[in-house]
Amino acid sequence: MKVGVVVFPGSNCDQDLIYVFDKILGQEVVPLWHKDHDLQGVDFVALPGGFSFGDYLRSGAIARFSPIMQEVISFANKGGYVMGVCNGFQILTEAGLLPGALLHNASRKFICKNVHIKAQTNKSLITSKIDLDKALKIPLAHGEGNFYAHADEMKKLNDQDQVLFRYCDENGNITTEANPNGSLENIAGICNANRNVFGMMPHPERAADSLLGNQDGLVLFESILEMVNA
Repeated sequence: MKVGVVVFPGSNCDQDLIYVFDKILGQEVVPLWHKDHDLQGVDFVALPGGFSFGDYLRSGAIARFSPIMQEVISFANKGGYVMGVCNGFQILTEAGLLPGALLHNASRKFICKNVHIKAQTNKSLITSKIDLDKALKIPLAHGEGNFYAHADEMKKLNDQDQVLFRYCDENGNITTEANPNGSLENIAGICNANRNVFGMMPHPERAADSLLGNQDGLVLFESILEMVNA
């Protein structure tokens, strides 16, 4: 599999994603600068976390107009696989590739800590191998991760099985107390109706190496690899 990792000015998790796909999974990886017009024949596009330029206006609002995003949008509309983590998720909602929006955290504070999330479905590229009864410990770091969508959008997300992850406690209980940012229905990640575009706020790439003492996030990448190579 050939993976393209988009790099915006301010991205700070691009190398984390490149490391996981390259060093841990042994896949070919190419960085895609935000001003590029060529996806270089990749099979999978990843938008990393960080602080893309223009976030001062609204996270992802300016980055979504980068030249590379026009190629990413076209790629996704043709059925190509695209995943956005944290700021990447915000950019995907701004680009209209995913429904909803990421608002300021309910606390109005930047949050950087480990949280627990629980997969809600196995019917997606990134959750196919995840035990639905297991709580995964995954780091998060954001100031605008409060997922919001209108009532009709929320109904579609639930009816069409598009909610990929919800925040939970260490025992897998989805509670208000386990919700770190105020997201509607504890939503931590979603996919589009065609199930080829994925977004999540927690950082699985920061929990994929044994050297970090936590490999709970590795199963997401293994799911991607298994299904794409099937």
